[in-house]
Amino acid sequence: MEEKLYKTMGGSGALNIAVGVVVLVTGIVSGTLLIIGGAKLLAGKSKILF
Repeated sequence: MEEKLYKTMGGSGALNIAVGVVVLVTGIVSGTLLIIGGAKLLAGKSKILF
């Protein structure tokens, strides 16, 4: 009984680590893209006419 529970907990822990890594990478990539987009907007600020 305890061995089955141990295997289940190990699988759950591995899944949590994998999801955490995916979320971390997604956050870094989206943050980088937002910074690049903002820099492009600031660089082209003088070209905008209202």
